[in-house]
Amino acid sequence: MRIGIGYDVHRLVKGRKLFLGGVEFENSELGLEGHSDADVLIHALMDAMLGAAGFNDIGYYFSDKDEKYRGIRSTELLKQVNTLIKNAGYAIENIDTIVVAEYPRVAPKIEDIKKILAETLGISIKQVGVKATTEEGLGFTGRKEGIAAHAVVLLK
Repeated sequence: MRIGIGYDVHRLVKGRKLFLGGVEFENSELGLEGHSDADVLIHALMDAMLGAAGFNDIGYYFSDKDEKYRGIRSTELLKQVNTLIKNAGYAIENIDTIVVAEYPRVAPKIEDIKKILAETLGISIKQVGVKATTEEGLGFTGRKEGIAAHAVVLLK
């Protein structure tokens, strides 16, 4: 068994769609800035998966200098990481994640996020943990300047 952790953060900006865990937060006035769709939760999850397998981080595989990844949905990148993990002989035992955000309210979308992540990875929804928290108005997430995410993955 192998454990990996991941962390990512992206700035909230106007004029971008907001995706978290593959779910679009429609009618959001702010979105995440980044080369891809900037799905901070999936980026943290991919880094956790890659780390557990002893691979490089997501920037190594999906450079923000490569135009073919501009605007790409992170669910597509997650599928590629899942293939790398499977080809190395690993399977996901479980994942656990935390979204740190004052904005938007994530709790109403948690079940949708779990479903998308499970379907994208080809695992049971029971193997996927998603939690959300605020930082009580403290720090960059508390000031609604960005969103952070943490992920832990157990591979077998």
